[in-house]
Amino acid sequence: MDPLVAGIIGAVVVMGLFAGLARLSTGSTNMKKRLSDFAGEAGAAGEEKKAEKKSFNLALGDNALANKVDKAMGKQSFGRKVQRKLAQADVKLTLVEFMLVKLFGLIALLVVGLYLGRGGVVQLVLFSLGGVVVGYFLPDFYVKIRIGKRIKAFNGQLGDTIGLLANSLRSGYSLLQSMELVARESPDPIGSEFRRVVREVGLGISPQDALGNLLNRMSSDDLDLLITAINIQYEVGGNLAQILDTIAHTIRERVRIKGEIQVLTAQGRISGYLISALPVVIGILVTVINPEYMNAMWAFPWLLMPVCGGILLFIGFLIIRKIVNIEV
Repeated sequence: MDPLVAGIIGAVVVMGLFAGLARLSTGSTNMKKRLSDFAGEAGAAGEEKKAEKKSFNLALGDNALANKVDKAMGKQSFGRKVQRKLAQADVKLTLVEFMLVKLFGLIALLVVGLYLGRGGVVQLVLFSLGGVVVGYFLPDFYVKIRIGKRIKAFNGQLGDTIGLLANSLRSGYSLLQSMELVARESPDPIGSEFRRVVREVGLGISPQDALGNLLNRMSSDDLDLLITAINIQYEVGGNLAQILDTIAHTIRERVRIKGEIQVLTAQGRISGYLISALPVVIGILVTVINPEYMNAMWAFPWLLMPVCGGILLFIGFLIIRKIVNIEV
């Protein structure tokens, strides 16, 4: 069988398997039925169908096994670290679901690696191992990108949010009422994060601990400055509104300077990505078009050329990143 056909069939089978598992775990997603059940319009027949469906799902497990595995993994340091990153990225996945995504990515890119390495044994081993590694860490890379984007958006909104807090305090609101106002009026991500803070305070957590949890989710120096000022005001008192005005001005200036630096270093950052990716992309395209043409390069001692070239490309990429990464 042709390797491309085998790879496509394998990918379809894996996707069907995961789709079936997701269907069994989540059940029906009929919006009208869920709305009618929520509104109480289903009647006795609806209650009977609901009970039958519940018992059927329980017979299949209905996430019972997944919940047990998720709790067991969440008790480990690795599981807690992954759960924290998912919360920071605002990815609505459980720990088990995220690990299933990693498994799917590993299998999918393994199939791609088998296809790319069809020209010889050395290529088959190298591309397969590369596909396994990239497929396993690709979801982590996506989560990291989501975290960076959310923190950047959060910092961009923080200056105006602190100004809103200060004006609310001047108008006679308490700090908790001011945070509720921010949660209602501010867009995401800062609105959703402050809603979580207000919800935690409503459940009995102290405001200091709730703000500490916010700092754990959003690792921001600007937010740390805000929370430190609020905690100091709780201890020694003072005009919090005036302090917040000063902090808001400082954060706005820092965001403005960071934006100017991003503009000035944009050419260097894009050049680093292009220069590093261009040889890899060209090599993959040539391998896809004519794998036999690349066989000579994967034989010893010519094998040292792509290996050393890849190492030098990675080192050069890190050097460029270090040059254009200017701390403010």
